[in-house]
Amino acid sequence: MRRDDNFHSTAVAWLKVALPLLALAILSTLFLVARTVDPSDAIPFAEVDIEDRVREPRLTQPTWAGVTDDGAALTISADEARPQQGDALGASANALVLDLQTPDGGRANLVAGRGMLDSDQGVLLVDGGVTVTTSTGYEVTTDAMRAALDRTSLISETPVTGTAPAGQITAGAMEISQQPDAPGQYLLVFKNGVRLLYTPTGK
Repeated sequence: MRRDDNFHSTAVAWLKVALPLLALAILSTLFLVARTVDPSDAIPFAEVDIEDRVREPRLTQPTWAGVTDDGAALTISADEARPQQGDALGASANALVLDLQTPDGGRANLVAGRGMLDSDQGVLLVDGGVTVTTSTGYEVTTDAMRAALDRTSLISETPVTGTAPAGQITAGAMEISQQPDAPGQYLLVFKNGVRLLYTPTGK
């Protein structure tokens, strides 16, 4: 009986030493056979992409946010923007979204295919299919619009068409701006041959 106890104690003592050594041996083998990283295996188009960015600098998914002089929150985002060539300050952008929130709680959302930011004039010129949606229930489309960056002013001088709370509306131009004689109040005005096809509620 004592011989078995001695054998068991000896086996346990050896295992306490052997098992950690075996674990170290396995880890060492893993490090030795691990594949060495080869810098030449880098993504082949990474260098081309960097060269292209240097040659034609651009920003991916840029966002610009600010507050106009009359207190409206203005946010502009795009899929891609490129700086304007030459001495002019500005940028061109694709897939633009402009969000305007006025202090009185109103909101206008503009979506356009492309645009040009003119920093000298402080305006954003958009075209390529422009859609404007307001919190008051209007959704209209037009060919082009001009948005001021320092004040609440969205102006379209091209024909607009769309839906109003009362029905279908068409006009030669439209403008969203602050009332000059009533600070803090904002108006959506349709101009030049306005036509409204009234649709009764529930029809």
